[in-house]
Amino acid sequence: MPKGNTKDHSIIKLKGVGPKIAQSLSILGIELIEDAVFHLPYRYEDRTEITKISDAPYELPIVIEGEIIKSTLIFRGKRMLITEIFDGSGRITMRMFNFAFAQHKNLKEGYFIRCFGAIRHGRNGKEMIHPQYSVFSKEEPLAIEKNLTPIYPLTSSLQQGRMRRIIQGALLYCEQKNLLKEKWEKNSENNFDNLLGALAFIHNPPADADIDMLASGQHPAQRKLIKEELVAHILCAGMLKRETEKRRGPSMKVSSSKEKEFIDSLGFVLTEAQDKVWSEIKKDFNKETPMRRLLQGDVGSGKTVISALAALQAKQNGYQTAFMCPTELLSEQHYENISNWFSKLDIKVDILLGSTKAKDRKRVLEELSNGVTDILIGTHALFQEDVIFSSVGLTIIDEQHRFGVHQRFSLLEKGGSAKQSPHQLIMTATPIPRTLSMTVYGSLETSIIDELPPGRIPVKTFSRPNSMRKKVIKRVEEVCLEGQRAYWVCTLIELSDELEAQAAEELFKEISDQIPRIKVGLVHGRLKKDEKQQIINKFRKGQIELLVCTTVIEVGMDIPEASLMIIENPERLGLAQLHQLRGRVGRKANTDSNCLLLYKDPLSPLAQERISTMEKTNDGFEIAEKDLELRGGGDIHGLKQSGLMNLKIANPVRDSDLLESAQKEAFSIAKNNKSQAKILIDRWIGTGQDYSDA
Repeated sequence: MPKGNTKDHSIIKLKGVGPKIAQSLSILGIELIEDAVFHLPYRYEDRTEITKISDAPYELPIVIEGEIIKSTLIFRGKRMLITEIFDGSGRITMRMFNFAFAQHKNLKEGYFIRCFGAIRHGRNGKEMIHPQYSVFSKEEPLAIEKNLTPIYPLTSSLQQGRMRRIIQGALLYCEQKNLLKEKWEKNSENNFDNLLGALAFIHNPPADADIDMLASGQHPAQRKLIKEELVAHILCAGMLKRETEKRRGPSMKVSSSKEKEFIDSLGFVLTEAQDKVWSEIKKDFNKETPMRRLLQGDVGSGKTVISALAALQAKQNGYQTAFMCPTELLSEQHYENISNWFSKLDIKVDILLGSTKAKDRKRVLEELSNGVTDILIGTHALFQEDVIFSSVGLTIIDEQHRFGVHQRFSLLEKGGSAKQSPHQLIMTATPIPRTLSMTVYGSLETSIIDELPPGRIPVKTFSRPNSMRKKVIKRVEEVCLEGQRAYWVCTLIELSDELEAQAAEELFKEISDQIPRIKVGLVHGRLKKDEKQQIINKFRKGQIELLVCTTVIEVGMDIPEASLMIIENPERLGLAQLHQLRGRVGRKANTDSNCLLLYKDPLSPLAQERISTMEKTNDGFEIAEKDLELRGGGDIHGLKQSGLMNLKIANPVRDSDLLESAQKEAFSIAKNNKSQAKILIDRWIGTGQDYSDA
């Protein structure tokens, strides 16, 4: 949503939304009340019926309700809270590992409890592990849910219940203020009067709604919105392209006199694919319009070398380079590599992060504005208002899918003017399928590095059930004793750094106890920056042989000596993220590397297909296509699992039948109704984060 309307419909106007909650919502792109209405569910749960415990099936999410018979704290290696529940037909145990004292206190005998979760075979019969639950008294029973329960993408500081209340408040506000009531034509497929009516249905499907149709994105209320979102992204891509064509690019025709010296110093020969891509970029530098190029290359294909060559040519022509990364870890990795490469070439490289100390920040900013610094690497902190380049001619954005397509608008302005903009090289290790590229990235030229450096051996991927856990741990010990290094990745569904850290710490203790001969380290998002870096350095030097970590290592970890990765609970992750993680191993020439997916039985059909795909192929493009095919358009869990893009409901593979008509409609709107084009872009994409205010 455009920031100009903020005063009228700011999200903070809603009851229950204070400054802290508003900040968390902003991370999800929710700044206005209308934004909340377009924050769509990625799946639904059916909590409209209570199942008798005696009839309850295994491994399917259901609702059970009964009396609390007993609630006990026990210690079996780890602390557990065990609650016994009886409903007259049978008994079930609720088991929790991560809990607060207040939870134990509330689970009083004689009270009643309603639980939602999947039942599994336990030691003493049926059990639920960490279900969602509500406790109530016999005198004040809970009402039965009348609608399917929507599940939303979240940040770690928000919970589903609060998000539902916010969205319901936003729907009511729009109804009262007569917002989003654009008329729709009723037909056999669409029975909704207006846009808001369809949105209200999607947020509150009745109990008799077809949950399978909703899950597959085929409900008429969804189809209308899907097409509109595709139209908006096609319009946005076209707008970016037209805006670019109006401007001139910095003149960067002169090749660097140090190009050959740099390439010779690398210690390896560029692949044919790298040579081809570099030629394409040099041609862009010769054009009068600014380069807008998307560089795709699988993990470890050598994209950073190409970016360094581009920065080298920018320097030769008197221009600075801004190199932006999504995380501090990745920024530091790039800074280390590029600094080492350019140490003997009289190229000044510096780094600026959100965590940079005030004294260092002052020095960095002074040297940047005075033209001393040639390349500045960092997070979105690079685009703060007080970061002033002397003459920026090139912006490089790594792992761009983590930022959002609309943020390129603000990058057009940094260091530029109404008539001139820096060249822009956008890199991703997440390959973009053609259907997605034509929809979302239509404003960009595309280059692909489709071969790995010589000597790289594809990572072999296997899967094993958790029942073989002890054997796996033993095998990891053997590998480490042979002098190799390994990752053990701990994953959680919930996007909570605190819970992830807790789970990783428990895993670290478990593995350390079982293989005392191996030096084990631990890295997670809650560690202080210096502490995290110290552990990573020890792992790099071999002082730590096994690194237990969360998905924090997904990008930015480049340790060639690591040849084995165990991914715990891979069924919780999408294919794109699994592929990114796997790319942390297999980075050393002529070295066999392995990735083991340690899953929990039973697997859903979707999880089975994901794991099977990982075992069959290392081809990033094939994996990207499969990833888009398997997950719904909204199955993008916030920032940590953002995958390819930030679409709210559309899926270019699933919804490919709508692409042609969406393109025609976008062309017509762009030609005949520019005000409608702006409305659609603001609605579905927004202006995004303004880096000048970051």
